Amino acid sequence: MSNALLDFSDLPLFDRITPQDVAPAMDVLLERANQALETVTAPDFPARWDAIAKVLDVATEQLGRSWGAVSHLNSVADTPELRAAYNAALPRVTEFWTRLGADERLYAKYKAIDPATLTPEQRQAHSNAVRNFVLSGAELTGAAKERFAQIQERQAELSQKFSENALDATDAYAYYATAEELEGIPSDVQQAALAAAQAEGKPGYKLTLKMPCYLPVMQFAARSDLRAKLYRAYVTRASEQAEGDGRKFDNSALIGEILALRREEAQLLGYANFGEVSVVPKMAQSPAEVIRFLRDLARRARPYAEKDVADLRAFAAEHLGLNDPQAWDWPYISEKLKEARYAFSEQELKEYFTAPKVLAGLFKIIETLFEVSIRRDSAPVWHPAVEFYRIERNGALVGQFYLDQPARTGKRGGAWMDDVRTRWQRPDTGVLQMPVAHLVCNFADGVDGKPPLLTHDDVITLFHEFGHGLHHMLTQVNERDVSGIGGVEWDAVELPSQFMENFCWEWDVLKHMTAHVDTGEPLPRALFDKMIAAKNFQSGMATLRQIEFALFDMLLHTEHDPAQDFMPLLTQVRQEVAVLQPPAFSRTAHTFSHIFAGGYAAGYYSYKWAEVLSADAYAAFEETTGSDGLPSAETGRRYREAILEAGGSRPAMESFKAFRGREPSLDALLRHQGMAEELTA
Repeated sequence: MSNALLDFSDLPLFDRITPQDVAPAMDVLLERANQALETVTAPDFPARWDAIAKVLDVATEQLGRSWGAVSHLNSVADTPELRAAYNAALPRVTEFWTRLGADERLYAKYKAIDPATLTPEQRQAHSNAVRNFVLSGAELTGAAKERFAQIQERQAELSQKFSENALDATDAYAYYATAEELEGIPSDVQQAALAAAQAEGKPGYKLTLKMPCYLPVMQFAARSDLRAKLYRAYVTRASEQAEGDGRKFDNSALIGEILALRREEAQLLGYANFGEVSVVPKMAQSPAEVIRFLRDLARRARPYAEKDVADLRAFAAEHLGLNDPQAWDWPYISEKLKEARYAFSEQELKEYFTAPKVLAGLFKIIETLFEVSIRRDSAPVWHPAVEFYRIERNGALVGQFYLDQPARTGKRGGAWMDDVRTRWQRPDTGVLQMPVAHLVCNFADGVDGKPPLLTHDDVITLFHEFGHGLHHMLTQVNERDVSGIGGVEWDAVELPSQFMENFCWEWDVLKHMTAHVDTGEPLPRALFDKMIAAKNFQSGMATLRQIEFALFDMLLHTEHDPAQDFMPLLTQVRQEVAVLQPPAFSRTAHTFSHIFAGGYAAGYYSYKWAEVLSADAYAAFEETTGSDGLPSAETGRRYREAILEAGGSRPAMESFKAFRGREPSLDALLRHQGMAEELTA
């Protein structure tokens, strides 16, 4: 078949997909999906789950898989040609999904299905589907329905443009520093910057706003003026405060329009605001409950955060001669204080975390805990750095995944897991389709022939994304819409990812996944002990930082008037929650892709909410650790069966209680983050 996007015989043909394939493939797949919709909504078509699945779900699954491949390439291998093809097809694809979700004929068919004829998995999927029809406007009529559809299309367009602006603003910035300006910056970061400048035939060292470069500059650069320069560029990205022609990426107007459309969408559906719509399919019962949860956590964390800041100020004045630290000084002061207090630096630690060794250690944990084996596999890929693996249990395939670790131009920042396809007992062929995932990170590449080095934060990120991947791949549910992460409440979806992060702090885990880049020696116990001592360093500040984002997000989607500037709200939230106030020019909301170009609108609180679940779940492993210091395989099996394998086939609280025997408690989270005891003055 000449069009790679129409080949569903196996895995996506990422090495063959071209921008020219997009439009004709969407022509074919949208036509098939539309025909399928007309077929199943005909008056004489039976209102049976299996009958609808065999026609409609098969057509929409192929459309979803093909468009998913295009969207994925748009995120990891962006080119002007691909972006143009993606943007040209986006309105058509959005229009179809919007129309499908709001089709009153299809809604009537689903309501006519007798739940007694369904399996428990199908009943959960059916219940979700009926709820989603209502949230997708299926009960709207006439002009309201038409307007609802217009809102969905415009929102998709605006979110995509927001994402492009954030990527382009990040990619567009470069500062070519002299050797003298780089004092204090780690040698591997300097070498990468030198190589980047040389590749462009330019003198000096190319510094960018991508994390593997930006963060070490902020932490280690001795020169405050260099830190200030990069800080200002970073926090004004995609805003009206950006310098020079960077203002052409300004997201201000997009944010205002996105918020106005969300408010209008909510009101069309009969809700007061978008926050109310957002929580309908989540564990939280109302925006008010979320706001109370965040403020309660902020109250508990605040004394610790205030102590963190007092320690930083005292250290900066006494040891660094900084009596009035600025926003760009805090990461540097933090790093210096950590080195002084715990006698170790992130840089020293990084030398032991070579990417191949970390990956091998991660695989060993997964294999031991979840009774599987992971090995290399082959598939067409979009970049030579991408690896492909398979997961098996007792010789039988469980799932497969792509792993794309290095940062590069044209790849959006951050880290994420996405599904390529879902576990599904296919109704058209009867074959059990196995799940496949994308695991994407943005780590520094290796230099001078050495393997890439990961910071401990990078290691945590890798474990986090694998937690999502395991949730998707280890499911035993055969009903597509509640398989893996499908149908899981959004505020519970971070449980398995945050759960995996805990292993990054265990000696019996880390000693197997470290090897010094030059000597091959494993991480010394003494250095590990210092790292553990520093684990909760500034956890109060870190907690308040996340609460600031989450509270801003929820208030933005409940109390804020979209016609007004949102910056005063952000200032108000910072005054309530933050212990350090950023400068007036800071515009972090302008690149807050989670809520403006991702699935976290009025849902960013999910990270903290799920952290309560994940800390409590991990406590079960702490309670059953074996004499070898490794987690019990029995507890691993119970966790796998109750949470990972169940996917979205039942409410998340039921899965949690099946594992823990009770509802979650906040205690484990506070204990893990060193905030369990009251501080005395």
